[in-house]
Amino acid sequence: MNIAPEHPAGSDAERAARQALRARLLAERAARQALRARLLAEREAFAASAAADAARVALSDHLRAALVPLEPACLGLYWPLGSEFNAAAALAADAAFDKTMRALPYARRAARSLEFRRWDGSAPTQVDECGIGSSDGAPVVPDVVVVPCVGFTAAGHRLGFGGGYYDRWLAANPHVVAVGVAWSFAEVDVATFAARPHDIPLAFIVTERGTL
Repeated sequence: MNIAPEHPAGSDAERAARQALRARLLAERAARQALRARLLAEREAFAASAAADAARVALSDHLRAALVPLEPACLGLYWPLGSEFNAAAALAADAAFDKTMRALPYARRAARSLEFRRWDGSAPTQVDECGIGSSDGAPVVPDVVVVPCVGFTAAGHRLGFGGGYYDRWLAANPHVVAVGVAWSFAEVDVATFAARPHDIPLAFIVTERGTL
């Protein structure tokens, strides 16, 4: 989130309004950062817990069941970062996706942009500008993308790492079906995580408990 610098021009009331808006935006950003840090810590702890293996199996099953009816021609996935759920591995052994083209995102820092590149399913040999595994394949636009969530709301809004890459890409490709994946404990209420105008809701979100 970019916060514009203060401008000295204007009446006292206008300056006060600008200062109040700036303070509110800074408070919102700090609250999101704190929420993100908490959820990431909880995810790390969960990934190392005894319940994690069964939850991964359940989430894999629910994700496959949710994607098969969509019949994607090109499926956008992601290379897991840290303790993120490995959606690509969950789908790799499913014959229903044998003929489905796959793609991985490639993020650019300077322009804060994202594109998907065709991927053969093997371990990435390169990383994007954010240091995440990607592909050197040709650019493609998937019709379905699977999006990792740090947190989410019942309305389908996603908390990620704060770069806004997916939001910008989804806004530019509104025809794409975006499917979130998350652990159920990462659901937060709207009072804790209020969506902003640029936050693009996902079509649905899959957790180890089912599809929301």
